[in-house]
Amino acid sequence: MDGIKRRVADSLQIRLSLWLSGVILGVALIAGMFAFLSAFNEAHELQDDLLRQVAALFDSRNPIIPQGGASGKEAGDYDTESRVFVQLLSAHSAKGAESVANSPLTLPQNLRNGMQTVSIGKKTYRVFVKKLGSEKRLAVAQDTEVRDEIARYSSLRTLMPFLILVPILLVVVANLVRKIFKPIKDLSAEIDQRGEHELHTIAHEPLPAEIRPFVRAINRLLGRVEKSIDEQRRFVAGAAHELRSPLTALSLQAERLADAKMSSTARERLNTLQQGIERGRKLIDQLLALARAQVSATAPNNPVSVKQVYRRVLEDLIPLAEVKGIDIGVVSNLDVQVLVNEIDLITLVKNLVDNAIRYTPARGRVDLSVFETNEATTLVVEDNGPGIAEVERELVFDPFYRILGNEEISSGLGLSIVQTIAARAGAKLSLGFADTRSMSGLRVSVVFPRATSLDQKKGADLRS
Repeated sequence: MDGIKRRVADSLQIRLSLWLSGVILGVALIAGMFAFLSAFNEAHELQDDLLRQVAALFDSRNPIIPQGGASGKEAGDYDTESRVFVQLLSAHSAKGAESVANSPLTLPQNLRNGMQTVSIGKKTYRVFVKKLGSEKRLAVAQDTEVRDEIARYSSLRTLMPFLILVPILLVVVANLVRKIFKPIKDLSAEIDQRGEHELHTIAHEPLPAEIRPFVRAINRLLGRVEKSIDEQRRFVAGAAHELRSPLTALSLQAERLADAKMSSTARERLNTLQQGIERGRKLIDQLLALARAQVSATAPNNPVSVKQVYRRVLEDLIPLAEVKGIDIGVVSNLDVQVLVNEIDLITLVKNLVDNAIRYTPARGRVDLSVFETNEATTLVVEDNGPGIAEVERELVFDPFYRILGNEEISSGLGLSIVQTIAARAGAKLSLGFADTRSMSGLRVSVVFPRATSLDQKKGADLRS
């Protein structure tokens, strides 16, 4: 119950629907009561008029009253419950006694002229008394229970349109409220599907006028957030760029110092210094790559050959693989083209292969492959290293995150750069074990939409 109350309190759509439904039901109830009472009274008036019309059928000079005081038909020819009683009233007691003896209904002889209600025994009758002559009066009576039943039936028939239209109106109101709030629901879904770097403004034209000021405020906030993020990116890129020159100078000085004569202890410390400088240069290069990946690039116009990208990456990284004796190569002969920025694709593949070489043990294996279906192109890089546990597969995409217990020295930015580029290119990135039986090795799959599919989609958008 508390959950329902909370949901009603939190939902403007539900509250609006309930209020409108309550108002409709209240108005319908009041209108139905008035209609019922009006129809009920109208039915009684019509029945009173019927009694007057029956009385008018008899001639005032020579009235002929049917035997038994009824309509003159046999008892089996009419409904005894709804029959109308007609009899004469007289001022003489003898005639009155005869009339009472021959009549199925005993009416008092002292009834006043006009319409009135009379109780006889346990029943109540509606009686109309009409003066026929100097000494004769005509009484026309009907059971009020029958009259009330007819009036109720007529009144209930009057309520039938309300009983039919009110549920229909409630359904129509619920659908209208849902349609009115649909633009807001669509806007929520559109914002929820955005990536973390998609900070473009929200279109407010399809939205109601009451919501547009709120949307404009959100757009201004998005603009301020985007500006702040851009300033941070420019700061990181500028700082990394400024640090490259000092580190390059330190690296050159360390190389010159290595040519000089020195003790073994000094030589060992110099090697440690050179390794630190190299790590710093690698970190700066990765920071620059991440900054470039986070900046919105122009949409690619031409597809890129995956085979050519693999060749360029292997030319750069084969020396690193040879140092560890790693067997690295492309295991598929398929050449596929993907619609993506060439520099972005090279950076993506290079980071994946570099990570595979670093975390694969000596004399291991790194394989590159590509697969194609009717709708997508899949790039795969897998190795026979330790792999990544399932609990850490979401964390490894965070900048500077390093897996505990791994002695490999890295910047922790490689997979973060890969994820940023994949998200901007509309690709899906997934991690898994290369060997599912032993739960070892890492298999990285990057699924790109096919270039032909993207072209068809663009053409459909242009036609629409």
